[in-house]
Amino acid sequence: MQGDELMLKQKQIFICSDSACETADRVVRAAMQQFALGDPVIRRFKRMNSEQDISELVQLAHAEQSFIAYTLVLPRLRGAIQRESADWQVNTVDIMGPMLETMKNTFKLEPLMKPGLLYGMNADYYRRIEAIEFAVKYDDGRDARGLLLADIVLIGVSRTSKTPLSMYMAYKGYKVANWPLIPGIKPPRELLQVGRNRLFGLTMDMEALIGIRRERLRMLGLGAGASYISELQVLEEFDEAEALMKSLHCPVIDVTRRSIEESADLIMECIRQEG
Repeated sequence: MQGDELMLKQKQIFICSDSACETADRVVRAAMQQFALGDPVIRRFKRMNSEQDISELVQLAHAEQSFIAYTLVLPRLRGAIQRESADWQVNTVDIMGPMLETMKNTFKLEPLMKPGLLYGMNADYYRRIEAIEFAVKYDDGRDARGLLLADIVLIGVSRTSKTPLSMYMAYKGYKVANWPLIPGIKPPRELLQVGRNRLFGLTMDMEALIGIRRERLRMLGLGAGASYISELQVLEEFDEAEALMKSLHCPVIDVTRRSIEESADLIMECIRQEG
């Protein structure tokens, strides 16, 4: 096929693994950001476990004039794809092999050679799933009972990153509940019973918060004159929230110029110090 014909054909990228293809998929998608490729098709070939599978895949990649990015742990499968790709003149990228060899040579250890260990259904996996389900169930003041069951409780006025931070920490395995502080509405009694080592207040620069709220209203198609973005109302919210946080003696995290990861690190540091 000539070069101009290839340009007209939708680009395809083959990825294969003796597991779930997740690692290869992430690497390929990261690399794709550096090219104006349009919208190529990523074809995933999971759980490749025989040399026959490899041979058929390489021949298909040859026919489609594609290349193969692979994460194969077993040496016999890596050897097979190297041989077949040389025979069929198919470009390949070994994502896992060089890392395994470098670790082996540096640390003088033999790899376990067990596919799929990263995504194994272990205790940590189930703990994260349970924590994510918990964060969804007790998000944004849905049920005050969750405040007493949570590992971490976040409080703050609207749009101070309570939900994103809850979900991020849930992915790390922590059961997180969050509660919005609304002017004139008394917090639930459960909040007053939360241990000080589990409770964290979130705050933000007022101008930054108003900007985030204004963008939220724009996305919802609502008017910019709403009291939700009134400086007077936001100041009232801040005053009540600050008074409550002081009365609860909880640490307060300013999330204005911090990423979710940075805010989570600060919270974990506070927990470690308390522990």
